[in-house]
Amino acid sequence: MTDSFLHKGLRKKLVEIIQQKGIKNQRVLDAVGIVKRHLFVENFLDKRAYVDEALPIGAGQTISQ
Repeated sequence: MTDSFLHKGLRKKLVEIIQQKGIKNQRVLDAVGIVKRHLFVENFLDKRAYVDEALPIGAGQTISQ
């Protein structure tokens, strides 16, 4: 799976959402803006990877909100 313009835009939007929730630490915001969360979830969840919610990644694990 590639890192499309859609995924880049969704990451940017997620950064904006968590900033609005009060996250101010620039290192955290930078990390959220860099990590390609869609690579850690099943293909059918790729667009939801950038929603502010936990998602299953297999073996009973989740990617954190």
